[in-house]
Amino acid sequence: MQTASNKVLNGWAMYDWANSVYNLVITTTFFPIYFLAVTNENVSFLGMHFVNSALYNYTMAASYLLVAIASPILSSISDTRGNKKNFLRFFTILGSLSCCGLYFFNKDTLSLGVLFFMLATIGYCGGLVFYNSYLPEIAAPEDRDRISARGFSLGYVGSVLLQLIGFALVLLKPFGMDDGSSVQTTFLLTGIWWLGFAQITFRTLPATRPTVEKHTGNAITEGFTELRKVFAQVRTMPVLKRFLRGFFFYSMGVQTVMMAATVFGSKVLKLDASTLIATVVVIQLVAIAGAWGMARLSGRFGNLRVLIAVIILWVGICFAGYKMQTATHFYLLATAVGLVMGGIQSLSRSTYAKLMPETKDTASFFSYYDVTEKLSIVIGMFSFAYIDDMTKDMRNSVLALVVFFVIGLIWVISALLKQRQINTEAVSSK
Repeated sequence: MQTASNKVLNGWAMYDWANSVYNLVITTTFFPIYFLAVTNENVSFLGMHFVNSALYNYTMAASYLLVAIASPILSSISDTRGNKKNFLRFFTILGSLSCCGLYFFNKDTLSLGVLFFMLATIGYCGGLVFYNSYLPEIAAPEDRDRISARGFSLGYVGSVLLQLIGFALVLLKPFGMDDGSSVQTTFLLTGIWWLGFAQITFRTLPATRPTVEKHTGNAITEGFTELRKVFAQVRTMPVLKRFLRGFFFYSMGVQTVMMAATVFGSKVLKLDASTLIATVVVIQLVAIAGAWGMARLSGRFGNLRVLIAVIILWVGICFAGYKMQTATHFYLLATAVGLVMGGIQSLSRSTYAKLMPETKDTASFFSYYDVTEKLSIVIGMFSFAYIDDMTKDMRNSVLALVVFFVIGLIWVISALLKQRQINTEAVSSK
C-alpha cells in the first residue's frame, strides 16, 4: 500500500493534539490534584466508604472496563457499516462535553464530579480504537513507526500548551478567580480544546468503506460475525498473539504509573501543586524525544528488541519509585518516565499495526489491541487502588507493578524468538 498525503497524515495526528489534553489535564495533573484537595481523606460514595485516592482509581478502572466490554462490538459494527468516523465523533463529543461538565465539580458535588470524570474517561478511551485503526489504512508498514511517533509528539506538544495556560490561570487568577474556579476553568478549556481541534481530523480523514456490501442482518449480528472472523485470524498468528499477551501485562504497569504518578507525588511525597504541574510539563517534553528516539531505534534494531529494552527500564523505574523519598528523586524519576513513556506507547501501537495482516477490518483488529490495553488498565488501576486501600501505603502498590512488567517482558521475548524462528524457516524453505 501507499502512504497517504501529508494533509491526511497531519489531520490524523491532530487528533492526538486534540484529545491528549484530557490525558494530561484530567488524569495526570489538575484533576487528580483538585480531586484530592476538595475531598476528605475518607469519602462516602454510593453508600460505601473509600480512601479518596482509591475512589479516584476505582472510577477510572470502571470507565475502562465499560469501554473494554463495548469496544469490540462497536468496532465490528463500524467496519461492517463503514461509519468509523461517526463513532470517533460520538466519543469525542461525549468526552469533551463531560470535561466541560467538570467545571461544576466542587466539594459539595462529589457524585457529579465522579459521573463526569467517568464519562470523560469513556469518551477518551472509547474513541482511541477508531482513531488508532486509521493508522494501517493511511500509512505503509515501513512508515508506521514514524507516523505513530508524529501523532504522540503532537499530542505531547498540544497538551503542554494547554497545561501552561491552565498553570497561568492558577498562578495569576485573572478576572477575580480563586484557586478553585481557576482549576475549574481549565477543565472547561480542556473540553473546548478537545472538541474544537478534533474538527480538523473529522474534515481531513477519509470516509471508510463498509466491509459488508450487502447487509443480511442487523448491525449487532453482523458485528459479532465480524468479531468472530477477526478472532479466528488472530489465533493463527503466533507472533501477534505473543506480542498482545506481553502488551497486556506491561501496559498494566505503564498506564498505572502514568495515571497514578501525580496522586503519588501529592499524597506520599507531599509535593505542592505547582511543583507537580511543572514536573509533568517536563515529562511531556521529554516524551517527545522518547517517541522519536524509539522510532529511530526500531528502524535499526527492530521493534521487539527495542520494546524489550524499554520494559527492562520500566522495571528499574518501579524499584526506584518504591525507594523514592525526596522531591529531587521524584524529578529525576519523572524525567526517566518521560523518556520511556512516549517511546513505549508509540512503538506499541506501530508494532501492532505492523504485525496485523493486511485487512479492511482495521477497527475490528484494533479493537483487540484496544481491549487488551483497556483490560490491562482496569486490572492495573484496580490492583493499585486495592493495595493502597488495604495497606494504606501507596509505595506497596508501586512495587507490585514490577510483577506485571516482568511477565510482559517474558511474553515479548517469546514473540521475538518466535519471529526469529519463522524467519529462519522461511529462509530455509527457499
